[in-house]
Amino acid sequence: MLLIVALLPFRGILSGRAGLVSAFLRLWDADPGPARREGRARPLCPPARPRYPGGMQGTDDSEGDHFDEGKPLGVLTVEPVGRILDYLAPAGGVRTGAFVEVPLGPRRVLGVVWGRAAGDWPVARLRPVRRVLDAVPMRAGLRSFLARAADYTLTPLPAMLRLATRAPGLMEPPAARRVLRRGGGLPARMTPARERVLAALEEEGRPMPPAELARAAGVGASVLRGLVDAGALLEEEAPRDLPFPFLDPDRAGHVLTGDQAAGSAGLREAVRAGRYSATLLRGVTGSGKTEVYLEAVAECLRAGRQALVLLPEIALTGDFLARVADRFGTPPAEWHSGLNPAERRRVWTMAGAGAGTGGVQMVAGARSALFLPFADLGLIVVDEEHDTSYKQEEGVLYNARDMAVLRAAIEGVPVILASATPSLETWVNAAQGRYGRVDLPARFGPAVLPRMRTIDMRAEEIPPARWISPTLARAVEARIARGEQSLLFLNRRGYAPVTLCRACGQQIGCRHCDARMVEHRFHNRLMCHQCGATEPLPAACPSCGVEGRLAPVGPGVERLAEEVAATFPRARVAVLSSDLFTSAAALRQAITDIAQGEADIVIGTQIVAKGHNFPRLTLVGVIDADLGLQGSDLRAAERTFQLMRQVAGRAGRADAPGEALLQTFQPEHPVIRAIIAGDEEGFWRAEAEGRRLAGVPPYGRMAGIILSSTDAGRVMDLGLELARRAQPLTRIGAEVWGPAPAPIARIRGRHRVRLLVKADKGAPLQQAIGEWLAQVRLTGDLRLAVDIDPQSFL
Repeated sequence: MLLIVALLPFRGILSGRAGLVSAFLRLWDADPGPARREGRARPLCPPARPRYPGGMQGTDDSEGDHFDEGKPLGVLTVEPVGRILDYLAPAGGVRTGAFVEVPLGPRRVLGVVWGRAAGDWPVARLRPVRRVLDAVPMRAGLRSFLARAADYTLTPLPAMLRLATRAPGLMEPPAARRVLRRGGGLPARMTPARERVLAALEEEGRPMPPAELARAAGVGASVLRGLVDAGALLEEEAPRDLPFPFLDPDRAGHVLTGDQAAGSAGLREAVRAGRYSATLLRGVTGSGKTEVYLEAVAECLRAGRQALVLLPEIALTGDFLARVADRFGTPPAEWHSGLNPAERRRVWTMAGAGAGTGGVQMVAGARSALFLPFADLGLIVVDEEHDTSYKQEEGVLYNARDMAVLRAAIEGVPVILASATPSLETWVNAAQGRYGRVDLPARFGPAVLPRMRTIDMRAEEIPPARWISPTLARAVEARIARGEQSLLFLNRRGYAPVTLCRACGQQIGCRHCDARMVEHRFHNRLMCHQCGATEPLPAACPSCGVEGRLAPVGPGVERLAEEVAATFPRARVAVLSSDLFTSAAALRQAITDIAQGEADIVIGTQIVAKGHNFPRLTLVGVIDADLGLQGSDLRAAERTFQLMRQVAGRAGRADAPGEALLQTFQPEHPVIRAIIAGDEEGFWRAEAEGRRLAGVPPYGRMAGIILSSTDAGRVMDLGLELARRAQPLTRIGAEVWGPAPAPIARIRGRHRVRLLVKADKGAPLQQAIGEWLAQVRLTGDLRLAVDIDPQSFL
């Protein structure tokens, strides 16, 4: 057995993350405030049953309630009042799901008609809905998804609604813009400039804004004005939200191998069946998983339905968009934090319009794309489904992979979970028959999997403050001589994780957190990776004031780059780390440059392990393969295995064979041996058995309770009170561990205490937690967050 996860002592397993602040408990006892003035505020119920009625699976919106003018109805707003508020229907009436503007005290806020009013408040006291917004109503499937997700994560439903309305200007009238289209006349005098304008407009095949048309034709505004005056061009108002280009599902794609063709056939059949199914698409790195699931997307588009592909990192979208454009003739719509407000509104609006002319056919996006108001969703794909980026760790705490499965089940559509190294939860579901499974065991074309071996650092002679072994250095030199690329992987940002004063022994820490400041020498600053605070690199120790005795301890990618420059002076070096780029576009350009051969040595954090294709890269050197094995995270072995296999998979993806070298002080460690052996199925079986024996996910359930306050005593007192009142949990056989200070006990000036709940797989955990937390009231600046299925124990 490679690893058995034991139930570790409490202080070794409990932990927290920065900024997990929730108003959950406040909502149970909140003062209704202005809500009383709107009408009857419906209180939240303990989650013994679904707290928020929503649309049900298979329900068509045309069958929803219609409220005639003056009839009471319930509106869910985006405001954190924790209640569905009652109002009166406006003139002309309104149907369930409509987006509306309602008064809340002196303000006007966004809401959705959620259903019938409570009915136990005098109608004379209710205020009317101010107006119905010009937006496609929220469909029953999305309403049901938000309600079910809120119940599962114990999140107030208004917070879920905010995730589904993250497009600016929804309460504003649809914006319009001036466009030019071809008129019936011709100018009396035709010039080359005028000919270019008319040709550009004909080639584009659509009305164009004046500035865009002028750029396309290479003319000035006066030329356009002359054509308008002559009647050759007509001015008109058009919606600002441009239609999306048509994705052609019948455009010829790549010729598939036998394994790929068989896999895509099964996925296409699942799409044609038009019902819920979940399939693990497991393929080794470079096996062509993307091409296979794009064939399922094509089947979805042929049926006139919409497809959603979730990606774990925005940096992945550049290469992915190019592959989609190659397959369908044009890129899909994008949804991520890097979009400007106008583009966010456009995608949100066109997703609701459906896959018809100009609507969204396909969205490639980050985890929040899961909450878009699709008119006719037909397929969800979660690419790199194992990636930890899918877990939202602040605000609403949810795992997008799990929520994608939930939405697919509610919408009655297939979901594909793609990965070379699947999460243990997904692997177990496939092994137990709850998910289907498609395997791609070989790389596409002539490429073969890289050879993997360890470098025993105990036998290497390395000078102090150096981290590249002689064995790895020789391998890099050989690649440079052949004109090939090498990747040196170290999962630490910055220059050094610790800055130590050699005079007094003090380590420079954050003023706001119980965390060390990380030196970022490229920016000449210290940074806290918990709260984001920065300060200039000091010349003297902040503790003792002695100058010239501050020393970096340990390597980050910036320090590794310094060593690479000294060891390989003629090599072109590129450093890939998220903190070194001012925008996602800059990061994508750097990745493109590397793929085109603009670097000999690439140094990167885990961002380089995620789906990138560098054809000339034949060597991967892992600087510290032992780093992820430290600590007491129950997923440490799984994540180390996934990360090492993924980063090794960057090597040898073209004609030249690849090699991966793992520097380790523990070559005999079971996880390291499993990585080198490549026995992935054996690793998952052993890991699953260890989790089963320990009764932890996926064979048990866990929930984290994170308490915080500026007063350390008050937050610990609240934790002790909760521990004393744990009867609702013990009645279902659950264990409560804690309270205990989080390993990083103070973040942003707030002291943090954790409790951990462990229960059997079938235990009604949410209901019990709801009853448990309802016993206490938060006062002052006490905050509480509930994390169902926590992923992080750092």
